[in-house]
Order: sequence, then C-alpha cells, then structure tokens
Amino acid sequence: MFREMRRKKQKLPQADAEAVLKKGTSGVLSLAGDDGYPYGVPISYIYENGKLYFHCARSGHKLDAVRRNSKASFCVIDQDQIVSEEYTTYFRSVIVFGRIRILENEAEKRAAIEKLALKYAPESSAGDRDEAIRREWKPLCMLEMTVEHMTGKEAIELVRERLPLC
Repeated sequence: MFREMRRKKQKLPQADAEAVLKKGTSGVLSLAGDDGYPYGVPISYIYENGKLYFHCARSGHKLDAVRRNSKASFCVIDQDQIVSEEYTTYFRSVIVFGRIRILENEAEKRAAIEKLALKYAPESSAGDRDEAIRREWKPLCMLEMTVEHMTGKEAIELVRERLPLC
C-alpha cells in the first residue's frame, strides 16, 4: 500500500522518527484540497501514542478537505543545515500518512487541546491553561490523525556520523 523508501541506508529507525515528531513544533499537513489541488498548510501539533493532534477553526479549507477525504500526510523537518561547499543540505525529516478525523466528543476534544496547551506553554499554570482553553473553546475544533505509515530519512552524511561504517 505504501511505497518502500528508495534509499534504505538513509531511513531513520522507527524510534528516531518518533523522536523527531515528539520534538518538533510545526509541520505541513497535506490534504486533498479544492478542485483536485493538493492543500498543504503549516500547522502546530502534538504527537502521542501513534496519533497527531491539531487545532483549527470550525470552518475553512482544512475542514472542508478533511470532510471530503480523511486521507492525509504530515511532514516535519527536524534539521536542514545548508552545506554550500558540498551543494547540499544535511537534513532529517519525517513523513506520516494516515487518516484524520474531527473530534466531536467533548472529552476527547478537551484532552487533545490540553495536550497541545501543555506542549506549547509548559511553564503556564493549570489554571492559566484552563482559562485560555475556556476562552477559545467555542470556535475551537480539534483534529486527530491516526498514523498508518511513517518514514524518517536523513542525509547520508548524518548516517555516516551515526554509523561510521556506512
């Protein structure tokens, strides 16, 4: 169903790919947009237990696309170091494929936004987070993407640093 990575030596181990997702703060969510055009949107997220969570407004291009087709991909770039003398970049990234759904259940929605709030404002108090969530609750929509396939890849130069015999 999903393609195998062509440059297998550059494939990140699963644990490393998940670490990239846990560490990252934003990525590009790609959906089937209007009139057959791909729709990629930069978005903040949290990754936990094989699921990605995103927040958005209750209407707009993103939700229209999700309602039309639940299949999605999400890409996070962990590193992109330009090495001009080699005409390349030392990169590390992860691409996830899966299905996305709108969280309709209030408890699921609340749990997801609390995870997001904790990730992006870890120093704030529980009361401050609760107040911010309460203030934004009415227009808030939460999305959950279940990971069906994940691949991570890094520049061969980074592989060689990690595994000197490659």
